[in-house]
Amino acid sequence: MIDPRIRLRHIACFLEVARLRSMAGAAEALNISQPAATKTIQELEALLGGQLFDRSRRRLSLTAFGEVFFRYASTSIAALRQGIDAARGTHDTAMVRVGALPTVSARMLPDAVRAFTEDNGGVTTRIITGPNGYLLSLLRTGDVDLVIGRMAEPNAMVGLSFEHLYSERVVLAVRPGHPVLDEPEFNLRLIENYQTLMPTPDSVIRPVVERILLAHGVTQLRDEIETVSNAFGRSYVRQTEAIWIISEGVVADDVAEGRLALLPVDTSETLGPVGFTTRTDTPTALSTTSLMQSVRDVAERLRKDEH
Repeated sequence: MIDPRIRLRHIACFLEVARLRSMAGAAEALNISQPAATKTIQELEALLGGQLFDRSRRRLSLTAFGEVFFRYASTSIAALRQGIDAARGTHDTAMVRVGALPTVSARMLPDAVRAFTEDNGGVTTRIITGPNGYLLSLLRTGDVDLVIGRMAEPNAMVGLSFEHLYSERVVLAVRPGHPVLDEPEFNLRLIENYQTLMPTPDSVIRPVVERILLAHGVTQLRDEIETVSNAFGRSYVRQTEAIWIISEGVVADDVAEGRLALLPVDTSETLGPVGFTTRTDTPTALSTTSLMQSVRDVAERLRKDEH
């Protein structure tokens, strides 16, 4: 038997804190006070007999104990939600909820969604963007039906499956006419002379970016700005001499149309798989399957264009 002292409010609060990495943020999302949220988590930790969150930093993070509990708790909540919908006969098959990394939203989804909606009238498509960890947490709790983005680290893929669509590299983008483009012998350390836009620490490409910078001896980035906002990055780089380190798909159209330029640096070592992440314990709805096929068709065209 499950300990009857563990209530749904404990699980709901835990999942919100894990998703937002903030006690205050979770309290706001749940419409309760921060002390109430803190007390709820402390009660759950006492009942489970272990610490769920590492509180040593400004942003909370799950402990190893918390990671294990999160995988099962999120799956249980998603299953419970589906069971309630099925029992009531109100399961919404007329909506497909997609979690997509910004690079996918810019490069693939517009064409895929357009094709999907032409063939599936009456189906609402909901697109949610954000960092990979955030999107995977929504997938585990059933708040999105699938995630499209880079494959997560193996320890984050328990209970999930990945389908490869194409591979993508990280690039360094600047405005046309940027002084660094005129350097006769470009090397990556030259970017230390300019402001840099970096992916945030919780983004899936951040470790990849850090590795390539370290490999080229880049250790003193100037006035670093961390962002996953495509709109901000695109506008800021076009107005300044900043250098934007970003997934190629985000800026592919800008480069093709001459609004941005890429620095002449080999970033092939940053190439990584992009594809679908889905839950292994949940059958895929027909409408979701249809959208996935539209995305596959667009991905196939991208692969052909690259060759």
